[in-house]
Amino acid sequence: MHFFHFKNNELWCENLAVKGLAQKIETPFYLYSQKTILENFRQIDSAFNGLDHLICYALKANSNEALLSLLAKAGAGADVVSGGELYLALKSGFEPKKMVYAGVGKRDDEIRYALHQGILSFNVESPEELQVINEIARSLQKKAPVAIRLNPNIEIKSHPYISTGKAADKFGIDLAAARELFRALTNFSCVELIGLHCHVGSQIIDAEPYRQVVKVLGDVASDLRALGHQLSYVDMGGGLSVRYENVFQDSNAAQIDLDIKRLIDELRPDLRKMKCKIIFEPGRALVAEAGVLVTKVLYQKETQGKHFVIVDAAMNDLIRPSLYGAYHEIVPVQQSGGNPIKVDVVGPICESGDFLGCNRGLPELKRGDLLAVMTAGAYGFSLSSNYNARPRPAEVLVDGANVRVIRDRGKIENLWS
Repeated sequence: MHFFHFKNNELWCENLAVKGLAQKIETPFYLYSQKTILENFRQIDSAFNGLDHLICYALKANSNEALLSLLAKAGAGADVVSGGELYLALKSGFEPKKMVYAGVGKRDDEIRYALHQGILSFNVESPEELQVINEIARSLQKKAPVAIRLNPNIEIKSHPYISTGKAADKFGIDLAAARELFRALTNFSCVELIGLHCHVGSQIIDAEPYRQVVKVLGDVASDLRALGHQLSYVDMGGGLSVRYENVFQDSNAAQIDLDIKRLIDELRPDLRKMKCKIIFEPGRALVAEAGVLVTKVLYQKETQGKHFVIVDAAMNDLIRPSLYGAYHEIVPVQQSGGNPIKVDVVGPICESGDFLGCNRGLPELKRGDLLAVMTAGAYGFSLSSNYNARPRPAEVLVDGANVRVIRDRGKIENLWS
């Protein structure tokens, strides 16, 4: 869900007109709805009512400190994948005992840092990583809490770059190797197995992958209890789909969102059998629909019958279309009602791969018109760069009728330093 809407043919974010904001803030900029983030968190958290659970926000989706502070105050935990994300989570107010640390390539200094901070657990992704964590914990005279990340070879209907649970993916440990590792745990005196983790990818559009994940977690948890291990939690990953098309349609009409309450109600009996805390790790599902990229039309040109709308946002600001061929709905901030024409919305970067959308039906536009690239709150700013020596855009947060800049636009002079 989101709180962007049209009023008198003009796009609003909560109680503020986007056009008015663009008169005060240089485009391009990211614009976020606070109400959307908090309502999405409330919906996911309440879906687990009756279960001992923890919702850990995946910082990789968007790590702006203001947004992190919102979620920390709302009671969320944190799913981090680097020492930098751990640092940001701590500075933003997340409790260390609500933090899980995932990722296949944890550095020694990052492991030491996390051990000193007293995080809930490391999600271990290989036998060699477990050995390294054990050695570092011994050197610090600590016992490292760990969960084993399972790779269950589960297919999801998504882009291969964001599939993480297939046998050929780099993530996790296959089930046979994991069972061998469980039997060898007595050789690791400075780690304590407290959990299981399984995350099979992003943009999951139906319940079946979650059914399979919960079955795998339940089976392995039973095996571990038979070996004498008492688990504190099972982590079923995240990956809920969000809507990139038809974003102003009713969710029931669009049939794109996977209903989290219906999903957890279906899985509830099996989750209860785990007899431990359930961790869920949404990232995109909390922040994607909460953000848009606001950009201004610079020029238009026509060549070989193709119509280009050239805007001041580019692939360095939002790389998902170029990187994944991802679709983001693009809407004029001011609706004119004219007949749509097919256009490519492209940026100033010196690559033909620099586009925000191709073959889009948009009404006739003119220089200075504003466009909003929807569902840009996740993996938008977090994947942005200074490519072509372009300053990164500002980030702006709306709360009702209040607005504040939560990250200033980058300055050209800072490129030199």
